[in-house]
Amino acid sequence: MVNYREIIRLGSDPNYSQRQIEAIVHSSHHTISSVLKKAKEIGLTWPLDEAVTNPELQEVLFPEKNASVSIYSEPDYAYIHKELAKNGVNLRLLHEEYCNRCYIERKTPYQYTQYCEKYRRWARITKATMRISHKPGDIMETDWAGDTIVIYNSETGEEDKAYLFVAALPCSFYVYAELTEDMRLENWILCHVHAYSYFGGVTRLLHPDNLKTGVISNTRYETKLNRSYYEMAEYYDTAIVPCRVRAPRDKSHVEGSVRYAETWILASLRDRKFLSFDEAKHAVTAKLEELNNREVSSRKGWTRKTSFDAEEKSYLQPLPMRPYEPAVWTNELKVGVDYLVSDGMNRYSVPFDLIGEFVVLRLTRNAVEVYYRGDRITAHVRSLFPRRDPIVKQEHMPEAHRQYLKYNADDFILWGKSVGPNTGKTIQYFLEKDKTPEQGYKACASLKKLGEKYTHKRLESACEKLLNVTGRSDIRTLSNMLKNGLDLHIEANAQAKELSSTGIVRGADYYRNLKGGDSK
Repeated sequence: MVNYREIIRLGSDPNYSQRQIEAIVHSSHHTISSVLKKAKEIGLTWPLDEAVTNPELQEVLFPEKNASVSIYSEPDYAYIHKELAKNGVNLRLLHEEYCNRCYIERKTPYQYTQYCEKYRRWARITKATMRISHKPGDIMETDWAGDTIVIYNSETGEEDKAYLFVAALPCSFYVYAELTEDMRLENWILCHVHAYSYFGGVTRLLHPDNLKTGVISNTRYETKLNRSYYEMAEYYDTAIVPCRVRAPRDKSHVEGSVRYAETWILASLRDRKFLSFDEAKHAVTAKLEELNNREVSSRKGWTRKTSFDAEEKSYLQPLPMRPYEPAVWTNELKVGVDYLVSDGMNRYSVPFDLIGEFVVLRLTRNAVEVYYRGDRITAHVRSLFPRRDPIVKQEHMPEAHRQYLKYNADDFILWGKSVGPNTGKTIQYFLEKDKTPEQGYKACASLKKLGEKYTHKRLESACEKLLNVTGRSDIRTLSNMLKNGLDLHIEANAQAKELSSTGIVRGADYYRNLKGGDSK
């Protein structure tokens, strides 16, 4: 039999000419040319698995030679391999279709077990085994690289670390890598968003490592995901299936890609000194393109990019119209008496009737959303810079607080004059006695409440008497005067004093009549 293994081995070595191969394997020029041509057509390259025999190679390279001695119809293995890449297609379905064709053509089909065994042998020999376990566009695996890049501060000389995120598609081994300043949740999610944009589509499944940032717990009974991470997956219509704990084989492709990225990205940049994060990030992006376009030694002319474009890109799910905006969910926060909650930098209002209740914040780059018992209660535009004053919506405030916001000096002065001149002077006193008019708003508001409670006439009278006596006004004194009716007592005493000063005049008629009576 022809030594197919040796022909393929020697044919892959550029140091051997075809004439030298003829002399070594003792085969004709035509045989060697046919073997090498057929091997190139089906992508058969050296090294081969040690278990692959020459009869198996003949069956793969020249199936027509076995057709004359076999009573069975030989399956089209390349067609099987191509169809298995489609969603929902499996070997059982393809075997049934193969049997139906054989019956129509009056040929004898292989049984299912033989059919699968022969296909797997073909796939193993032609190195197409990745299609057996990984369909194109089906899975994206993600992880952080173990090594880091050092960023030097040009002014202080301090060193900061930058971290490498890696995502891989197991079918084509296409890789995405991005440098980040930290490994927090927001960057973790943002890297996924950038990876989907880089690939130009979304996979059906997402296999992350069991990092605490994205996976809260992963036991044999249940998997509990971080709420923000789960929300991102829902937006892209993909499902998160974390790898088993301490099971690196579950993400062997991304582990291999991480090692490959560490070699061709991190290690290749080891001698460069980066003075800014942006400089390092641009260098990593350039190295990523080199990695994906680097020719793989085992397959001439094959790169991760060409494999992705030819075999996987068309199977990805389409991207949403807009990229996902990363959101971070906080733990439960108790609403204080000032009906404010904090995002860690600024304070935002919630409806005042939630005082004492627990709420959860959903934080994006541009928004702060407040949720109570699963329902969104309110939202604010997020401030990216620290503010001294809280961000408050008037509809969240109690009625008294809303009224306070409407106060202004002109309205108080106008109201005071409408009550009377002494009330107007009192308002003026409250507004001018401190550094700013706003400091007197509370006293002015209290004065208005006293007028509503005790009538404007009594208020004007009390203001007049207090100004006459002390020359100044005090809201507490006015309140006590009106409460105890002192303004009424002062008015009554004034009337009595006026009567006593004038006396009682009886007139001439009274005395005339009195004298006439005496004479009688």
